[in-house]
Amino acid sequence: MLTTPVWDSFASFCRTEGLDPDAIKNLFRTDPEALEDLRGLETGRLSESEFEATFGKRLGLENPDGLIDSMFVGMKPLEPMIEAVRRIRASDLLTGLVSNSWSTGHYDRKLLAELFDAVVISAEVGLHKPQPEIYRLAAERLEVEPGECIFVDDLKENCEGAVAVGMTAILHRNAPETIARLTELTGVELEPVAR
Repeated sequence: MLTTPVWDSFASFCRTEGLDPDAIKNLFRTDPEALEDLRGLETGRLSESEFEATFGKRLGLENPDGLIDSMFVGMKPLEPMIEAVRRIRASDLLTGLVSNSWSTGHYDRKLLAELFDAVVISAEVGLHKPQPEIYRLAAERLEVEPGECIFVDDLKENCEGAVAVGMTAILHRNAPETIARLTELTGVELEPVAR
């Protein structure tokens, strides 16, 4: 997890729009059609404009233009986790990113190249977490077996998907706990050096 929680960004957007802060979360968790909208966006079956029109209607918005950017604008880089990935890669361990996303245009490509040996974006491969194939593809691109991989995610179902193919999963709740667990599993000292 390299950013602040997506649910916080969604809640902030909802408050700005005068909606219940949990409106988006509740739609994704309770309405299969809303979740299907998201999966369609993430796998490239829906364009951004199609998603915005459909999902905006579900939220009761009069003008859904720019909905995606507005929903995700609150996500910020989580520097301790970014530094942890840098240290892991500098230790000669391979690093990879598996992201449910509709576009690499929303990513800093230079940073991705700096941090990761392999990148799997759901919309580019037509798969999404927690489908087993997306985890296997990431391992294949890293040229390792799934059982050699440590997967970090803040969604339980995504961690369960990784475990199902043999990966070790860390359910991310906060940077200090995740970094401590990564240190334990990799043997790489990831805690900030005391000065």
